[in-house]
Amino acid sequence: MNPADVNLYLVGFMGTGKTTVGRAVGQKLGFKVVDSDHEIERLQGKSIPEIFAQDGEPAFRALEKEFVASGHQAERTLVACGGGLVVQPGMLAALKVRGVVVCLHASLETILARTARHRHRPLLDVENPEERIRTLYAAREAIYRQSGTLILTDSRPLTDIVAHVIRAWRRDAADFVRARR
Repeated sequence: MNPADVNLYLVGFMGTGKTTVGRAVGQKLGFKVVDSDHEIERLQGKSIPEIFAQDGEPAFRALEKEFVASGHQAERTLVACGGGLVVQPGMLAALKVRGVVVCLHASLETILARTARHRHRPLLDVENPEERIRTLYAAREAIYRQSGTLILTDSRPLTDIVAHVIRAWRRDAADFVRARR
């Protein structure tokens, strides 16, 4: 495998910019861009909130596992992963055998500001969304920090974030290929 073909997985908490950054990076690299949540919605014929409401969170997490195992191309694909995907046991390892993992990170304040505008997130469909974000963030932050190169997205121009992601991917893709030889 050529390092230029190694998949890139963007992980991180909701509101860190995975979808937006992913589109821009994918365009620069000439990669197919797939958002795991959008792809699951397309394949299931229903929205994430509907999946959560009708089938529950465990069913949705099983769909994420299935997506990682076989729901996308093995090369030249950028996957913007749902915020909880990498937190599940075994999922980080599953991503790392398929490509390079980069974690987008933002401060709690930035995440609160970015997610306040969106009401389509089932995990925030609670009486106190801010408290829910704080709780989830505290529970997940350590996992995100060990998932791959950590890139901060707070108050940075998109072009800077994209360049940083591409530099990290190039470096790690070369290591990924070497490790498989």
